Amino acid sequence: MDIRLLKPDDANMYWDLRLEALSNNPEAFATSYEEAMSKEDPVREISKRLADSDSFTFGAIWDDEIVGMMTLLLQDTSKLKHVAHLIGVYVSPVVRNKGVGGQLLKETVEKAKEEGYIEKINLSVVTSNESAIRLYEKEGFYTWGIEKKALKMNGVYYDEAHMTLELYDE
Repeated sequence: MDIRLLKPDDANMYWDLRLEALSNNPEAFATSYEEAMSKEDPVREISKRLADSDSFTFGAIWDDEIVGMMTLLLQDTSKLKHVAHLIGVYVSPVVRNKGVGGQLLKETVEKAKEEGYIEKINLSVVTSNESAIRLYEKEGFYTWGIEKKALKMNGVYYDEAHMTLELYDE
């Protein structure tokens, strides 16, 4: 298993995994599969995003395929620059429970620390995703709030836990 920053030429593989994520775990993402499929040229859009400096997307590569992904979204305004957001997290069922999520998370947190100005990482996760919450808590994230009915899909509501990791002790 290789964990690395994804590059623009990884966009096709990323798109395939994104569609898998939206299909397998639709409750975990704000975007629906149908909304993603309606985009005009999603691979080109992903390629541009992977080239941008406003985020870092890590991929777990196994047998020349991306089987896990995690994006650290940076903020550019002076008052918010110290806070990054963890988004687009997914690990394919073929490698779940093999430590892939933990490896991705460690690499992402290490990258945030390397940047030197990021002081904390925020994320949101549906409260029914207990394994993800345990993973984040193991890395030091703590829940600071629960948003009731954060997502609604097919008439069913999903609550989200808002979590934070403080990168430096004060």
